[in-house]
Formats: sequence, C-alpha cells, structure tokens
Amino acid sequence: MIRARGPLAGSYPAAVALVTLALVPFLMLTAAVFPLLPLISKSLGLSTAALDITIGLSDAAYAFGTVMAVQFAVHLPARRMLLGYVSAFVLAAVLAAWSPTGPVFIAAFIVEGLCTSLMLIAAVPPLVTGWPTAKMPWTGMIMNLCVFGAVALGPTIGGLQAATGTWRPLFWGVAGVGVLALLFSVLTFEDQPPADRSAPWDIVAVALAGGGCAAAFFGAAQLQASGPGPGSLAPLLAGLAMIVALIVHQYRSKHPLMPVRQLATTFPVCGILIVVCASAAAVALTELVFTALKGNSSPAHTALLFLPEFGAAVLTAVLFGALFRTRFTPVLALAGLVMLTAAAALLTGLATGGGTLVAIGSGLIGLGVGASVSPALFVTGFSLRSAQIQRVFALVELLRGVAAFLVAPILLYLATVIGTSPAAGTRTAIWTCLAITIGGVVSATALFVLSGGRLQKPDLERWTEGEPAWKSPPLLSGLNRHPPAGAESTESVRGRTSPPDRGPAPISANHDHVGERGR
Repeated sequence: MIRARGPLAGSYPAAVALVTLALVPFLMLTAAVFPLLPLISKSLGLSTAALDITIGLSDAAYAFGTVMAVQFAVHLPARRMLLGYVSAFVLAAVLAAWSPTGPVFIAAFIVEGLCTSLMLIAAVPPLVTGWPTAKMPWTGMIMNLCVFGAVALGPTIGGLQAATGTWRPLFWGVAGVGVLALLFSVLTFEDQPPADRSAPWDIVAVALAGGGCAAAFFGAAQLQASGPGPGSLAPLLAGLAMIVALIVHQYRSKHPLMPVRQLATTFPVCGILIVVCASAAAVALTELVFTALKGNSSPAHTALLFLPEFGAAVLTAVLFGALFRTRFTPVLALAGLVMLTAAAALLTGLATGGGTLVAIGSGLIGLGVGASVSPALFVTGFSLRSAQIQRVFALVELLRGVAAFLVAPILLYLATVIGTSPAAGTRTAIWTCLAITIGGVVSATALFVLSGGRLQKPDLERWTEGEPAWKSPPLLSGLNRHPPAGAESTESVRGRTSPPDRGPAPISANHDHVGERGR
C-alpha cells in the first residue's frame, strides 16, 4: 500500500521546524498575555474576572489535551490528526487576533490551548525516537528551547507589545507562525496507521481528565478573581479529586493510557517530583513578580527586567544538550530546582530590592526552569521503553500543567489577603514558593538515596531498541539491607519481558523508521 509522503518527510531540520513552530506561539503567549490584559479588557469589554477565567480554562484545555492526544493516537492515524490539530490551531489563532467580541476571544483562546497540547504529544515523541541517537542531544536542547525558552521569553514579548498600546499585533503574529507550522506539517507529512484500533477507548480516563482539569482550573481562576466561596472552592476541590482519581484509575487499569504503575520506580518518581515542584514555583514566582511590578514599572521596563530569564533558559538548554549522554542529567535536574530555591530566596526581598534584584531573580528562574523540567522529563522517559515515550510525556505534561497553572492563581489570591499590605502578602506567597522548591529538593534527594540509586549514563542505543536506557531501582529498595544477589530494578526486568500492564500498543509510530534513517 502506497502512503502519502511529503517532500521533507525525511528531513530532521524540517521536523525540528515543525515542532518549534507548533509549540512556541501559544507557550510564549501564556506568559506574554498578562501585560496585555488591561488592553484586551478595554478593547473587548471583558472584565478582569472574565479574562482570569479565560486563561484558567485555556490552561485546563492544555492539560486535558495531553490525555486526549494519547487516546486519539491509539485509534486514529497520527499524522493526519496532527494536520488537523495544526489546522484547528491556525483557525483559533486567527479568530483570537480578529475577535470583535469577548465571547469569540474566549472560545478561540481556549481552543489554542487545547490544540497546542495535542500538537505537543503528537509531534514531539516522534522527533525523539524517529531519528539516529546522535541527534537526541540536539532534540533535547531544542525541546528545552521550544517549551521553556518560549515561556521565558513571554514576559518580555508581552511587555514590549503592551508598551505600544495595542495587543492584536502579537496575536496576529501567533497566527502567522501557526500558518508556517501548517506548511511544515504538510511538507513533512508521512501517513501512519493507528497504533491499535482494537484497543478499548478509556472513556473513564478522558472524562476524569476533562472534568477534573476544567473544574479545578475554573475554581482556581474564580478564587483569584472573587475570593473563596462555593463558586470557587467547590469546583477547585472537586477537580483536584477527579485528577487524583485519574491517577489512581491509571495505576489500577489493565490497559492504561498513561503507564502510572510502570513509572512507580525511583528515577521516574524523582523526575516527576522535580517537574511538579519546579513548574509550580517558577510560574508562581513569575506572576507574583509581574503583579508586584505592575503599578510601579512601565511595561517596557518590566519587559527588560525579565529578559535575563530567556538568556538563562538558552544557556541551560545548551548545557542540557552537552550533558544529555552523560550520567549527570539527573544532577542537572536537581540543580535546576536548587536554582529556583535561590531565586525564591532572593525575591523575598522584592519589596525593597529594586530592578537589579528582579533582573537577577528572573535570570535564576530561567536557569532553574531550563535546568530542571526538560531534563527531568527525559529522566522519566528513559526509565521505560522508547515506544512508551508519548504516554510518558502525556502524564508528565498533565501533572506539570496542573502544578504550574493551579498553584499560581491560588498564590496570587493569597498574596492579596495575607499580611498587612500587598507587599507583605507577596512576600509570604514567595516564601511558599521557597517551601515548595526546598520540599522538592529534599524529597527527590531522599528518595534517590533511600532507594540505593546511582548515577548512570543512558544507553540510548538500547533504549531505541525497546528497553529502558538505565536501571531504575524500586522505591526505597535501599532500605533492604540484604537484597538478593543479582537483584535488578523492576523496570529493567519489564524492559525484557511483557509487563502485565502494558496498556495500548506503542504509539510512537516513528520508532519503526529508526532503521531507515540510520543510527
């Protein structure tokens, strides 16, 4: 059977361009939109509360999309779906930029968030597994720049755009980049069959993910906008309960969309801990600093104060690429969390520190996020078979999104009601971020030590052939003083045998093309 194939289907640079163009626009916009909210509010007649809820629901759609993308990949042709995701994103981006009324903007912005996570889960794993292992360090570096470099650049881009007194040009720019992503999705198109049409649809997982994200993010946004009450606390708590139920359901399921049970070993748990703590603290710190500066600094000045964050994110992306094949990737991830701890400690003096302190703090945030989240994502992925990387990315991105976009609005609300002044409340909220990062450092380190873990170089060739890149010991296995001779990690054994909870067929379809493109 002849399958459609674009002229650039075998080009690594074109595949990189597709991922970059698909991910950067909205991820940058999530951080850039905050300086633009007063302009959008005035232009479209939307209240601050309505915009807060819009951003919250867009973040919820992003988190939910990670689960939906995995479900679609099992049953539907992956590249055709990616083409549909990019097309829908372009349409939504055009509507958001053109929107004559508030409801049009709200709907379009939410769809942009959903389509971005669908594109991420559909496009990124094939870029990781579908090419020679020599390109993986480049892929890791590029992913770091696409995801976290884009977010780090957002405050600067948004501040500079706000200084012009208009907001639509930035949104039209996002739509234009989306059109380029659509072009590259056509040029690199390579038709692929569904992973496993016979696999069951996990309606429970999709319902829990969708309902949980929508309720929790709506409740957090409502809390930030109008304070505690039945309209905010009830959906927030109900949504969190549904997300917890989703994780439990996936752990117990015989055919999970996300391999929660298989990830319950030392390296993945430490990696996820780092991702969750770093994401929660970094986004909250950025928004707290921006809110504190809003009344005392012009948008252009604030934009320049956040520029070191992007420079630091670029630096750590390069460092990650250099360390990718070494045993020090887990160390880099933990060091990133330490950098975020330093950033939070420094920013507790925000009220009296001035612009220099903010610039140094933003640089430390960039170092921390760039060094922690993407390396920890790969630490988690290397602990399972490469064919499961899409499902691993989906789980980690879901948890990252929940941590990043739920903690920030809650802390922003607390900053307004705790203490004797807004400055005192902000300082208390920043101390909370400091506690989150310290807790993450201590917990991840303790788990690693108590499990008898050791630093290992990832065996990328072994990983692409279908086994874990390293041995991840069972949790707390170091407490057993007399382990059986020759004992191996649970996951290393699963890498050579069929695990009882393998779930749907592997969905990183481009893995099959590694041999064609050479090692």
